[in-house]
Amino acid sequence: MRRLFIIGCGDVALRLVSLVRGRYRIYALARSTNRFATLRAHGITPVRGDLDRPDTLDAIAGLAHDVVHFAPPPPHGIHDTRTAHLVAALARGGSLPQRLVYISTSGVYGDCAGALIAETQPVRPHTDRARRRADAERRLRVWGARTGVRVAILRVPGIYAADRLPLARLRSATPALRPEDDTFINHVHADDLARMVLAALHRSQPNRSYNAADDAPQRMGDYFDLVADRFGLARPVRISRADAAARLPDNLLSFMSESRRLVNRRVKAELRLRLLYPTVEHGLRAAVAAQERAGGTRSGESPP
Repeated sequence: MRRLFIIGCGDVALRLVSLVRGRYRIYALARSTNRFATLRAHGITPVRGDLDRPDTLDAIAGLAHDVVHFAPPPPHGIHDTRTAHLVAALARGGSLPQRLVYISTSGVYGDCAGALIAETQPVRPHTDRARRRADAERRLRVWGARTGVRVAILRVPGIYAADRLPLARLRSATPALRPEDDTFINHVHADDLARMVLAALHRSQPNRSYNAADDAPQRMGDYFDLVADRFGLARPVRISRADAAARLPDNLLSFMSESRRLVNRRVKAELRLRLLYPTVEHGLRAAVAAQERAGGTRSGESPP
């Protein structure tokens, strides 16, 4: 049986696990033994290690045929030292993994003024957060080209699901940008992202990047309006960009400063994936239906 090693075993990773259970022997990196019971309950063998402490990573060398790297970079700087430590640890094994899928961010493209963006678009990150992701992509590409490990990079926009919606923002009456100032954003449903990861493990081309997005980029304010309408909440007040700069926190403004529309043709043509939720509207319908089946329990919260 093939062995799969997951780094960063959060929500989307567990959705992936539900798709591959029985086909893989599954391992996951855990910094603390506190996570061991949860991982084992999902049929995952925990491996103790910390990407910030390379001396703890000896056990991962030669462990698996396939690796999926969900872990975020460190919170500061422009380099992803965690990915550097991971690559060095994998290289110490008697055998290298055959495939590695890295979960990056569409933020590596920077602001594109609302243009349609395919994977051939040059990477121009505008924030340190995105620069760290671009650094991880570069390290993995170089390593894959040198060693023959089949590296695939999924550039992921905003992830949503029934339990990952911006309901708290809507209830707090946080304003959105007026249409003439608004930016285009992209989304992917968490279930579709898990399926993209699985497809990339089997069908990706070597050293290839993929825009892991749905079919329907939309303006940020329109997204909030749609969620508000579906969940019976008030639509956000629209304000100018100048007013937003004075009223909103920096981390929220950073989401409003980049505009692009991702083209997902490679996901469909090369990974041969048919989306379960081609638009946010499809995903919200499913979320509302799930809430009604659960007797009105509120869905969870997520940033835009």
